[in-house]
Amino acid sequence: MNKRIELMHPAGKKAVTMDTHKYETVRDALLRRLKNQRVSTHSEILDAINDDFATNKTRFDGSIGWHMEWVKLDLEARRQIRRIAGSPVRFSIV
Repeated sequence: MNKRIELMHPAGKKAVTMDTHKYETVRDALLRRLKNQRVSTHSEILDAINDDFATNKTRFDGSIGWHMEWVKLDLEARRQIRRIAGSPVRFSIV
């Protein structure tokens, strides 16, 4: 049986649980993007994760966008990344 992680929401809302391997795979790709580019929009992060998975031939079952959104929210709640207000909203590592 796969291990699951309970995610957090930055606004304290009820979050979801996710397969730990999927969480770590998406988290690592997301953080790689922000370490390389410093600041990125939601769309840029999603594109980078898709590119990262294609380049590394990462097999991923499920919606990458859905998983990325929840991982991003969890990382915000854990204060590992921050949201920068503006249009469009951008994200960076804390």
